Amino acid sequence: MTIEASKSEQRVSKIRLGMVGGGQGAFIGAVHRMAARLDDHYDLVAGALSSTPEKAQASARDLGLDPERSYGSFEEMADKEAARPDGIEAVSIVTPNHVHYAAAKAFLERGIHVICDKPLTSNLEDAKKLKEVADKAKALFILTHNYTGYPMVRHARELVQSGELGEIRLVQMEYPQDWLAEPVEQTGAKQAVWRTDPAQSGVGGSTGDIGTHAYNLGSFISGLELDELAADVHTFVAGRRLDDNAHVMLRFKGGAKGMLWCSQVATGNENGLKVRIYGTKAGIEWTQADPNYLWFTRLGEPKQLITRGGAGAGAAAGRVTRIPSGHPEGYLEAFATIYSEAAAAIIAARSGAAVDPAVVYPTVDDGVKGVAFVTACIESGKQNGAWVKL
Repeated sequence: MTIEASKSEQRVSKIRLGMVGGGQGAFIGAVHRMAARLDDHYDLVAGALSSTPEKAQASARDLGLDPERSYGSFEEMADKEAARPDGIEAVSIVTPNHVHYAAAKAFLERGIHVICDKPLTSNLEDAKKLKEVADKAKALFILTHNYTGYPMVRHARELVQSGELGEIRLVQMEYPQDWLAEPVEQTGAKQAVWRTDPAQSGVGGSTGDIGTHAYNLGSFISGLELDELAADVHTFVAGRRLDDNAHVMLRFKGGAKGMLWCSQVATGNENGLKVRIYGTKAGIEWTQADPNYLWFTRLGEPKQLITRGGAGAGAAAGRVTRIPSGHPEGYLEAFATIYSEAAAAIIAARSGAAVDPAVVYPTVDDGVKGVAFVTACIESGKQNGAWVKL
């Protein structure tokens, strides 16, 4: 099913969507709303957009929501929307990490599908408890590891699955930024304040915020499962309570090795997410800053550039490609792909139909693995880089 086919089907009845968090001044909430709108699958009809009722109402006015469906808390929203005949079918949770567990649980237990920002929760105990809730619920759980939505990431995964790379030996991941190179959280900058606060973010700083993205992407493409890791986790900025840089050695089940670097103090880097995977027959390289291109190199042959929508791009990339080659698709489109995959699954759930097996989105299981990765990194760091099992 292509994006356009899904879009055509969804015109019959859009999914009624609510949002928790994402009010005035929230970066990721606006991204989720744009992603939900892009392929025309959803109508945003309700929200608990802020932790304070006054700001929630102001945010709802900005978005044109019915004042009666602007709520002061996610608990009130879950109760009242579940009781309405026209209540929300799905909710986007775009709060700081420490709210994810309670909010997701409230909606899942009422049969409302959950689309949740990553990481899954702020700690491993809550992640495991949320998995139990999700496994029992009559609703879907989708985690927005949005980088898995890029067409060329889908093609890279297809190359691995088809055996084109042979047996995977090495997985290299990195995600450097520089926006926390100075103590900007001390200026009151909202995005920095909660991300550097253990009470809101959890045990991981750079490991939880961007390391999880790199780890998830490497796992998504390679199909490998991590066995153990050894991490050098560090905080460079004086007074900061969470890590801002980590170098992680990885051992995967089956014998493959890997390295992951995440940093928020790497001067000169914006969002430098990159993945390189090497097998016995070929290697691939993809960079998020140039996402419409994938380098593929067979052993002993010249490097080959595969372009989104161009010759060589396979079916997995094609079904999430919206526009012709040469017209770049980027971050928002990749995010929208996760929402479109979620829509396909929600539409199927309406009638109890089987979901198209081509539909792929990160699940609660991926979320638990991500939190386990962060937890292991911090534990290893405390032990001076000792190897820690997941």
